[in-house]
Amino acid sequence: MTTIDTTLPTYFISHGGGPWPWMKREMGDAYAQLEASLADIPRQIGRTPRAILMVSAHWEAPVFTVQGNPRPPMIYDYGGFPAHTYQVHYDAPGSPELAQRVRALLEAAGLPSGIDAERGYDHGMFSPMAAIYPKADVPVVQLSLKRGLDPAEHLALGRALAPLRREDVLIIGSGLSYHNLRNFGPQARDVSKAFDDWLDQTVVHASPTERVAQLIDWSSAPAARIAHPREEHLIPLMVAVGAAESEAAERVYHEDAFMGGIAVSSFRFG
Repeated sequence: MTTIDTTLPTYFISHGGGPWPWMKREMGDAYAQLEASLADIPRQIGRTPRAILMVSAHWEAPVFTVQGNPRPPMIYDYGGFPAHTYQVHYDAPGSPELAQRVRALLEAAGLPSGIDAERGYDHGMFSPMAAIYPKADVPVVQLSLKRGLDPAEHLALGRALAPLRREDVLIIGSGLSYHNLRNFGPQARDVSKAFDDWLDQTVVHASPTERVAQLIDWSSAPAARIAHPREEHLIPLMVAVGAAESEAAERVYHEDAFMGGIAVSSFRFG
């Protein structure tokens, strides 16, 4: 595998709700700041990567499973949205070559893995990617979370994937820094801020060793289980951290009043 002179960063992004890029008429400028932050990623990395490895909150499997489909279809894994959002397309190519490389790295790290030759793109991938690369001209491979959502296992996954950063593959963990759909809007202002403040302190300001320890014990953070009653939208963060474990982090997106009152953030590592 060809290596490059500079190492790509990794990202944990808050990907927003459902098919938001195709709902601007309905939602106005609610997503303007998030969209701008995602659209700025190509500028931040300074070049177009040869491919993207996307770990989405919306795919869990018994073992880490790689998408092997060369032309992934769309998975409309949301409900209650306008009819036209079930016809949208983000036609990025897959990359069976990258899928096999990911499997080889996981096997070398002793992490059981599988490949899914039929899997399509879920909205944790295509919604943010519509802002990052709107032309859908960069190959994307999705990689599942592992059921059980153990933070240490997903940090280990990130460590195994780290060589991809020197192979011109951009690793993105796609979730949400706050994900409690039953407690959304202005009433979540204080609890989302409490968790987001902890997240920023841990991710950006703690030492690498402290960061890992605190993320493994994330459920002890202020308002943790209010912010994440189930942690599938937080666990992609562990992969992004593991792949850049000793490197500095920066918060690249933050709002204190998203959707009327939610504190949300995204982070870059390396």
